[in-house]
Amino acid sequence: MKHGKKYTDSVKNNDLSQLYDPKEALTVTCSTAKAKFDETVEVHVKLGVDSRHADQQVRGSVVLPNGTGKKVRVAVFAKGADADKAKEAGAEIVGAEDLVAQVQGGMLDFDVAIAAPNTMGLVGRLGKILGPRGLMPSPKAGTVTPDVAKAVQDAKAGKIEYRLDKSNIIHCVIGKASFGADKLYENFSTLLDAIVKAKPAAAKGQYIKSCTVATTMGPGVKVNPTKVTAAAPAAEG
Repeated sequence: MKHGKKYTDSVKNNDLSQLYDPKEALTVTCSTAKAKFDETVEVHVKLGVDSRHADQQVRGSVVLPNGTGKKVRVAVFAKGADADKAKEAGAEIVGAEDLVAQVQGGMLDFDVAIAAPNTMGLVGRLGKILGPRGLMPSPKAGTVTPDVAKAVQDAKAGKIEYRLDKSNIIHCVIGKASFGADKLYENFSTLLDAIVKAKPAAAKGQYIKSCTVATTMGPGVKVNPTKVTAAAPAAEG
């Protein structure tokens, strides 16, 4: 695979084989952001679990203290008073049967989908459309809830969902390169703390196998997995 000049320069100026402490890794990552746009910073965490087993799934959500830097468009499946509350909380798209029909017709102009429990009979029809895109509302992710207003506010404030993929890796956005290492570290610590707390009882051996941070266009920077679990307390202190 041929990389561009900016990527090559980032690799040349950084020892990408080294395992960095979390904050140092984020400092290096920010230095690799060479694009003309504000690059997104992502975290990729490989866990010592087996996603094929139901008792080793790792999934949840967390509100990042500094947000993601992205304007989030929220769609809410709700009726009556719940619909009114969702609109007041700032949801861009609100509806029930009509919204289901729009999505079935190809309308997917939103980043997060939230549903009041009494609409899940309708939303269930959209599983094949929303599921593959990671947009299907779920109680575990806090996107099926009787308090739709709070769910909308959390989504706007920077709530993200973390979920194990088939390779036992969690991929998450933690902000923009312009945030700087300090704010990214706070977000990183909050996310990793949540992932550590979500460790399944059935998980054996080393839980955090590897951790890498990277910008949209930059190379991956490796984080020392033994330092990851100490990140959250360090951020608080």
